[in-house]
Amino acid sequence: MTEHSISIESIISPALTRSRVEGSSKKKVLEYIAGLVAEHFPFLDENALFTNLICRERLGSTGIGQGIAIPHCRLENCDRVIGALLTLDSKIPFDAIDNEPVDLLFVLIVPQEATSEHLDLLSQLAQKFNDAEFCEQLRQCTNDEALFALALGTDKPNM
Repeated sequence: MTEHSISIESIISPALTRSRVEGSSKKKVLEYIAGLVAEHFPFLDENALFTNLICRERLGSTGIGQGIAIPHCRLENCDRVIGALLTLDSKIPFDAIDNEPVDLLFVLIVPQEATSEHLDLLSQLAQKFNDAEFCEQLRQCTNDEALFALALGTDKPNM
């Protein structure tokens, strides 16, 4: 195991973990995420957050395949790394690399100047979501608490 300065577990919170979110499109889901994050971090601008997430998607989809996306962006006035985990109630088109629709998202918002931390976290996330069984368990969660516990690795959900 390599020593990570920051871990996935340290950046997610129950407030930013949502199970079975309704989302009809990539844009709607990113709007929902921007609103959710801004609600819990009032010093962040919801519009700037949404715009930055959309701009990042325009560079290339953050859909990494197998129904998973890792939307991420850098944000001014952000003083910490923020993570949000969402499962969707139905899969949505996301222009993913394998053209599969997405229903599992891990959102990463990092301070403007964070570079190596940002890349390190993306690498950790890609590794974690490469575990098909783990992803399937996340998708089976029917409430926010179970999803959060599973993401932290503290609980195996009742199937």
